[in-house]
Amino acid sequence: MTSSNDGYDPVVKLPSPRGPLSEAVVDTLSRDRTGRPIPFAAADPFGEDLTIALHTMYELHYGGFDGVDPSWEWDPELLRLRGQVEQAFLGALRSRVDGGDDLESELDALLVEHVPGSGVSHHLRDSGTWDEMREYFAHRSVYHHKEADPHAWVIPRLRGKAKAALVAVEFDEFGGGKADRMHSRLYADLLEGAGMSPDYLAYLDDVPAPAIAIVNMMSLFGLHRSLRGALVGHFAAAEITTAPSAYRMAQALGRLEADPRCVEFFTEHIEADAVHEQIMRRDVIGSLLEQDPSLRPDVVFGIQATEFLEARLADHLLSSWRAGESSLRTRLRWLVSQNG
Repeated sequence: MTSSNDGYDPVVKLPSPRGPLSEAVVDTLSRDRTGRPIPFAAADPFGEDLTIALHTMYELHYGGFDGVDPSWEWDPELLRLRGQVEQAFLGALRSRVDGGDDLESELDALLVEHVPGSGVSHHLRDSGTWDEMREYFAHRSVYHHKEADPHAWVIPRLRGKAKAALVAVEFDEFGGGKADRMHSRLYADLLEGAGMSPDYLAYLDDVPAPAIAIVNMMSLFGLHRSLRGALVGHFAAAEITTAPSAYRMAQALGRLEADPRCVEFFTEHIEADAVHEQIMRRDVIGSLLEQDPSLRPDVVFGIQATEFLEARLADHLLSSWRAGESSLRTRLRWLVSQNG
């Protein structure tokens, strides 16, 4: 697949199923609409099968799939199935976090930098290999190819200062009106600089559930007005924690003598997200809760859910690498594609 002038080709093939639920979804989307019910197969809410099934249904609201009828996006039976899958995923998320309404403590905790650190960016900075770095790029491509898109769903669900401030952050994410400075475009450039495919979702079949679940969470929060507080909490958590990790990633890429395009993606985020942190905390969250204080627990939930899923991804990456194993699902296909 050849990337388009704006950094990626949004037309992709349906993903490979990973179990009976995703097989039912992929098989259904491969056929003409019939109006028949689509059976829900119970699955691990954080497992491969449910995660790729939900991502596939959400992707109909983004770029869609090659050869799939666009009208599937609002098919009542597919939406019924998606609702069942969403409830399983959302219920599992709520059961894994503490909840509550102590927003100030949650926000303050995001600003704490533990010394010495032990996260993924610390590992890559200090001792990560180029192969591990490229695996990390593949994991994150599922999100960064649509960076800022899931957050845009919340814009019409906000009012006043909260809306204006969030749009200001989104404007930066979308390159300030310049296509070649969109963060999704910069990530496509990063992939090219790393000798990888810049195409949209090119590595979806390689990436396991932990990274995909993070993107599912953003789509879930963005597509439901009732979860607008959780989306704002997630967005704030992402912006607050990005600048320090981006700085470490830039250091890691300098140590590995990576292509400047790889470094640029992270240096762009160091300054931008330091500013976004203040806007999100004061102007977006502050204004939102002035308008509707009842959303405080939802904002807390969004922060906690983000931290939970990010910790799952970090654990997967680090445990794989420490065991001398690939963190990707399809290591053989990955090696062939990178060396072919």
